[in-house]
Amino acid sequence: MTPAAVPSTAMPTADDSQSIHPMTQHKTDDSTGVRSEKAEATNIEFSRAALAGDEVEFVTQAMSAGTLAAGGEFTTMAEELLSSWHHGAAVLLTTSCTSALELAAMTLGIGPGDIVVVPSFTFPTTASAFARTGARIRFVDIDPITLGMDPASLAASLDDAVTAVVPVHYGGVACDIDGVLQAARNVGAAVIEDNANGIFSTLREQPLGTFGRMSALSFHQTKSLTCGQGGALVLNDPDDVERAEILADKGTNRRGFLRGACSAYTWQLTGSAFALGEAQAAHLLAQLQRRHLILDRRSEIWDRYRLALGPVADRLRLTLPHDPGPKSARHGFYVLVGGEDRRDHILNELNSVGIAATFHYQPLHRSPAGRAVSDGPAHCPTADRISAQILRLPFHNGLSDNDVDRVITALVEACRRHPVQPGPHRGT
Repeated sequence: MTPAAVPSTAMPTADDSQSIHPMTQHKTDDSTGVRSEKAEATNIEFSRAALAGDEVEFVTQAMSAGTLAAGGEFTTMAEELLSSWHHGAAVLLTTSCTSALELAAMTLGIGPGDIVVVPSFTFPTTASAFARTGARIRFVDIDPITLGMDPASLAASLDDAVTAVVPVHYGGVACDIDGVLQAARNVGAAVIEDNANGIFSTLREQPLGTFGRMSALSFHQTKSLTCGQGGALVLNDPDDVERAEILADKGTNRRGFLRGACSAYTWQLTGSAFALGEAQAAHLLAQLQRRHLILDRRSEIWDRYRLALGPVADRLRLTLPHDPGPKSARHGFYVLVGGEDRRDHILNELNSVGIAATFHYQPLHRSPAGRAVSDGPAHCPTADRISAQILRLPFHNGLSDNDVDRVITALVEACRRHPVQPGPHRGT
């Protein structure tokens, strides 16, 4: 299949041989909700979706077939591909990672009287998906290396009221999932992996998302593989599949009916409309089929940042991200900026020269909604520190090598113009 032509105004790719093309302009990072004051002047964007090959062809086929609701041929193929990667687990495409987490909460019957533990350093819907069912949220701290849930902080927070634990694989880097599983097992809590950033990442050759009872994926525009807005729920326990299918299809057993398991379908449970539409599934399938091309280029960009910054990081008081090896999905690249308030000065300077770097999560335990849904005060000093120091650099497949080098040069110059001030300081 031949992909449709890309307008000549698109940002150049790093290599004429790769058929990944910028697709849409993206000025706001959904994971922060922050629009840069310099957005209109920015010429190296923070994030930008890309076409990898057959997206336009597949979407056209889906539209021509006249089946745009959920459950068509492209939905089936995408779910089967994802299932194969996740060791045969059932996969349900959803409208977002948020809806996948909400479906997980409903499948497990989580509600009033339950406590769900999540890291404070994560996107709000990691918590809100469970709070909206009536559960209370218990926030715990993160590990300073992986930026994922800290098993020691988790273990100290657990009691018999905890019914679920939701670790996050930040940036596609595995958290200490063994420690999380052991702590959760001690109180009989289910583990639901928030794997929004880690599709096709592995730990000891095992795919992230297959360690817990369930996992949630994101295919939002800012993610490595995208359909604009989408997600998936991975069900590792076969006993959860039927209930999840019913809840995902408006509370009916329609999926079972289509498989011939019953003569008619009826209302079974109080569900909702979670399923992804067929046109978006078609777009997603094209990305999944070209995942190696997409992820390989992201690895090249990640390595280019790290190799250039590694020799100067200590002198500039920068901490580089943990390198989990080639089996990581390389969702993004960040640095931790040492020194009181120094991150913000450097960030502002990068924005002023047209580089859309940004910060990241504000700790949820300090947010108004987080305080409202929490079952008590939380102590998360590492989350507080990381939030104040983290600076994320532009990261998407539309970046050329020259773009990456320009970001590196600007970052180094900004760090030198804003050295760590003498005296007491916060940071590395």
